[in-house]
Parts: sequence; structure tokens; C-alpha cells
Amino acid sequence: MVAEIDRKALYAISYGVYVVTSHLGEKLNGQIANTVIQVTAQPPRIAVCINKANLTHEYISSSGVFAVSILDESVPMDFIGPFGFKSGREVDKLSQVKHKIGVTGCPIVTDYTLSTLEARVINQVDVGTHTIFVGELVAGEVLRQGRPLTYADYHEKKKGRAPKSAPTYRGEEIQNESEKKEVAEIKRYVCSICGWVYDPAKGDPNADVPAGTPFEKLPDDWVCPICGAGKDQFEPYEG
Repeated sequence: MVAEIDRKALYAISYGVYVVTSHLGEKLNGQIANTVIQVTAQPPRIAVCINKANLTHEYISSSGVFAVSILDESVPMDFIGPFGFKSGREVDKLSQVKHKIGVTGCPIVTDYTLSTLEARVINQVDVGTHTIFVGELVAGEVLRQGRPLTYADYHEKKKGRAPKSAPTYRGEEIQNESEKKEVAEIKRYVCSICGWVYDPAKGDPNADVPAGTPFEKLPDDWVCPICGAGKDQFEPYEG
């Protein structure tokens, strides 16, 4: 007899939010990941789980190295957006952030970063859509003190969503009851790419869109402040 699975049971698992990077020769790339863990103490080893369709997966597989930047809770969503919802095949994600090249040749993101890790792959496990890369730590550095961003705060405080390539993707589900109540009170629109919600009551101050501006009256060239998607990529946000 097969037991029924309530997928919400998975939501209680704790995660962080990281930028995982690698390189292929002089080509650099990185992505947001939430599945980074330490697996042994002596010698220190860490593991990351990366979607096979992602460019970062290709780079790690080829170079055998990866780096991790542990993000501070103050990191804004417009920093996370390109790493989480754009492909390195289309944009140079590292061009807009501070980074340095580590001992492995990987780019190490230093903006909004508490500490960094570099590892050489010693094993990898095929888990279907993703690969778990296990790496032996070869470098680590503390850049500043602070509180790391948790995946729970990413969802609850920053209203972030998991991209479809993430192992923790939750589909189109609205993730808490307060959001459902808010959605029922005002017509909003959600970006189908990254899940950011345009709220007419708040507007988009960074784009000089004042509060009270209906979605229909946004300029034609207005784009999602997180992932850069156009208006045609937005849909009515319904609870």
C-alpha cells in the first residue's frame, strides 16, 4: 500500500539562499541555489544540487569546480532576480555585481555576501532532473558579519518564488494565507517568469511608477524589476 504524500510536509525543511558559480575556461556563470550543505567535517566537504538544464551545471560538470557565496538577509530582490530567473546563455550575470576570481578559477560574488566557499568536485550523484555535486573544500573566507538569508525569509518577507528549475519548486501555489487575503482585496498581476507581483497600491517607485497606478496604465516599455520580463509576461494574480 502506497501512503498518500502531502507535499506541504516538505515546506518545513530549512534552507539558505546562495549564489553558486563556476567557469568554463574564461566563461563565467552563476545561479541562485538553496540546496548547499556541509556533508563532512574532516576533511571539510560540501554538496550542491543543480538542475541539469542550467548553464552552471554544464560548467561544474566540465571544470570540476564550484564556488558558493552565502547571502546576507539584506540582499534585495533585484540582486537575486538575474541569478535566479535569467539564463547565463542570454545575459552576463557577473557583469553587474562585484566579484573576484578564486583559486579554482570560479568567480566569487562579493556583493551582499557574508562568506565564500570554493570546492573541487570529488563525486556526483544523478538524482533525475538534478545532479548533486560533492566537493572537497579548498578555500573559504569570511567577508563580513551578519545574518544569512534563509529560504523561509526569502518566501515570506521578500515574497520570492522558486524558479521552475529549483528542486523546491512549488508550482503556481500561493504560499501563505495572508497573501490569499491580500490578493482578494485588489487586482494584481504576477510575473509568469519569476513570480514577482505588481501591486497597484504600491506602484514601482524604482521605475517612477507612483502608487495607485493600475497595471493596464503602466508604460509599454515597463519591465519586471526582478527579472526584466515585459508586461506581456504578466498574468492576473488570483488566489
